[in-house]
Amino acid sequence: MRRVLVVEDSQTMREWIGAALEEGDQALKVDLATSGFEALRLLPRQTYDLVITDINMPDIHGLELISFIRRDPRHAGVPLVIVSTESGEEDRRRGLALGANAYLVKPFAAQELLRVVEDLLPGARG
Repeated sequence: MRRVLVVEDSQTMREWIGAALEEGDQALKVDLATSGFEALRLLPRQTYDLVITDINMPDIHGLELISFIRRDPRHAGVPLVIVSTESGEEDRRRGLALGANAYLVKPFAAQELLRVVEDLLPGARG
């Protein structure tokens, strides 16, 4: 079973993403983190196949979290998806330059999220 870590400070968005990923799919186990700080506590305890993170969070910024993940040899190769209300091209460029594999602007459809997950984890939705 593949594991996904969703890092999102909005409870509604966090639960929506988790439900979209788990709905009808036994191949994904989703862990939810309410902040970048909580994600940093979970990462050493578990191996993840994918991390989905917001950028704007109250404690550790999502871009800082991405930098940490990319510097850690245990997680350096884990695909990363940014979900953010920041729609500017500069924000997208910055996130991708730090090592994110995809950037989704909120709001987005569940099908769009699932397509990105399938691209990064082939067979995850099948």
